[in-house]
Amino acid sequence: MKAYARGLQKSKTLQYCNYRFGGPLHPSTRHSKRRWTSKSGPNNAPRKSEAVQANYTTDLTDEASKRKHGENLNQELFLDVLGSTATKREAKAYLSRFGPSKSTPQHSTQFPSKKRDVGVNLGNLFVAIRAVDEKPVFSQTASQTSFSSQALETLHIALLKIRAPQSVDDVTLRGIGHTLSQISSLGMSPAVVVDYEDGQGRTLLDATKMAIYQADRIVEAIDAYGGQGARRLDSVIGMSSVDKQLLPSVRISDQVQVTHRELLMAPLRRGMIPVIAPVGFNSKTQKLEPVAADEVILALTREFAGIQTGPLPEEDAQRVAEEIPRLQRQTSLDRIIVLDPLGGIPATDRSHGSHVFINLEQEFGAIRMDLLFSRNKELQDSKSVESPVTSNDLSIPFALTKPFSQFLADESAGATSERQGQARAAQDDLNHFNMLIHVKNLDLLKNSLAILPPSSSAFLTTPYAVANSQSRPPVASQGPRVRTRRQRNPLIHNLLTDKPVYSSSLPLDRSPNLSSQALFPVTTSYPATFCKRGMPIGIFPDPLDQPWAPPSLSKSSIDLSDPRIDLPRLIRLIEDSFDRKLDVTHYLSRISGCIAGIIVAGEYEGGAILTWETPPGIRADDHNHMVPYLDKFAVLKRCQGAGGVADVVFKAMVRDCFPNGVCWRSRIDNPVNKWYFERAKGTWKMPGTNWTMFWTTEGVERDDEVFLDYQAVCKSVMPSWADRKAAID
Repeated sequence: MKAYARGLQKSKTLQYCNYRFGGPLHPSTRHSKRRWTSKSGPNNAPRKSEAVQANYTTDLTDEASKRKHGENLNQELFLDVLGSTATKREAKAYLSRFGPSKSTPQHSTQFPSKKRDVGVNLGNLFVAIRAVDEKPVFSQTASQTSFSSQALETLHIALLKIRAPQSVDDVTLRGIGHTLSQISSLGMSPAVVVDYEDGQGRTLLDATKMAIYQADRIVEAIDAYGGQGARRLDSVIGMSSVDKQLLPSVRISDQVQVTHRELLMAPLRRGMIPVIAPVGFNSKTQKLEPVAADEVILALTREFAGIQTGPLPEEDAQRVAEEIPRLQRQTSLDRIIVLDPLGGIPATDRSHGSHVFINLEQEFGAIRMDLLFSRNKELQDSKSVESPVTSNDLSIPFALTKPFSQFLADESAGATSERQGQARAAQDDLNHFNMLIHVKNLDLLKNSLAILPPSSSAFLTTPYAVANSQSRPPVASQGPRVRTRRQRNPLIHNLLTDKPVYSSSLPLDRSPNLSSQALFPVTTSYPATFCKRGMPIGIFPDPLDQPWAPPSLSKSSIDLSDPRIDLPRLIRLIEDSFDRKLDVTHYLSRISGCIAGIIVAGEYEGGAILTWETPPGIRADDHNHMVPYLDKFAVLKRCQGAGGVADVVFKAMVRDCFPNGVCWRSRIDNPVNKWYFERAKGTWKMPGTNWTMFWTTEGVERDDEVFLDYQAVCKSVMPSWADRKAAID
């Protein structure tokens, strides 16, 4: 009986050691326990217990070390990316929007306890004990604890489409998975949609299998880099036979819709990356069927934006109206990203062949028409190519006198020409398909951004740029002290700055090109297009209807009293941008009769006033010496450094209004000068003044007469500020 009691006591000791230190032990530890139970005496129990505790403490240390290592990696990622791809202003804007919240949730009770006052300093004796206050209490009445602070924070989402992943190798796909894991660590929650469309006709069954298989490949690529990983979501998309147009201005309907919101939001809340195959459940056929990936993107965009279909008859309309704002506060769809092997939207006026930035409000119609025109032109060119006449054409009589060797040579040439014709036709079909893909991508970005806030943006680039841009160029000729800067990851750069990789207003000869791609095909920049819903641009007069010309040559001039111009808002724009009060009377008097035109961006977020100036000593009507002059270039403070307002205004000025060149001046200590230096063809610090002269005209430095006219105008223009501080100018 005593032996049984001693055995029972040992068993309890084992159970205590097992569960006191955090759960079941490692199998090898459990086996050693059994050996100790059968062979060891009671004096060895403390040593075994210490060994178990030491082993568990080591496990805890390793786990804490891994957790700390992961936190250090995230911190290094933040510091490395912010330090290499963003300015201080951009880093501050990013951290204020996507950085972790500093506030900690606290429970506030409706009846706070009062501190007992007994006339003696008792320290914390009567302070409320958290373990006691938060103990569970049986109560059928409403809780007195307010949980308003437990409201979910807004989830920032990047909706991403990968087109033709079957054409992307596994190494590139893993690189994309690495970048998506980094984006998730930076505070943005990616959601991926697979687009297997490559022009190959497939049956419904084969298309469904292809979509699911490619989704699994992407999940595997993301899971390879740890973190929360990815998950393929099924049964999220539903299809309806009724195509109801929700918004008349854009292509948004409810034929394809999200049927299970919570199934979509659950992995996003846990930090996982959902991967959605373009497969939906058809309520009419009760089957899973392939869906166009663009329609899935639009359905997810509508869901994240809180745009719901009409309430069902059994639903309370009032409750639905209250539910929509709550859903909109839960999520913020900040980016629409398309990874396409074709790259950005092609442009005919750029050396590298793609648009850098598209202001959809202003440029969508013209760009789409250009794409369709290029496609139709290629079709016409392919039809205009005459097929070579071969000797096996039965309409040509057979010449009995032709040598047999010549006959064989003609047959061979005919076969070669036929193969060339087939190859040309196949290439034409491919070009036609690619152009249609570009049009579809442009339509997708326009329709998606049309229902999102103006702060949302879209980015279109290639999978290879996203996967490989972090590696260093393998330059073999570098010395031991030479260091090469890492290539910017265009996706992470866009996340941090909300800008394209480089400015769209840079001169074409200074834009990055693909000349080095043949040497370093992996690390060079790839064509990418950045899109925003943007703002309309008003140009008065319109250079398409009336090219800007000196007053003596133009049919009519314009002044600030024109009814198309809101003068009070224009003055507020100038004063806000320059942070100085304008002497309106003096300014209007000075530019009267010499205004070349005015550019207005959006609701007067930015603008420019351009004039024709005459150098001192030259007659006012001598148009041969009239200088195109940028008198005022203004952007609201809240729009400076973000949104691309300055780029839009500057690009309109140099490409539409004054394509042959314009000049302007800026104070030597103006912080904007660096931005001007990048866009000007030439600069000159005028001696004896506090001004730097800039120009975009070709060959000014080689033409003494033009240079002297520019310099004379920049020196003679009188400021019109109310503070009369001309000395600083």
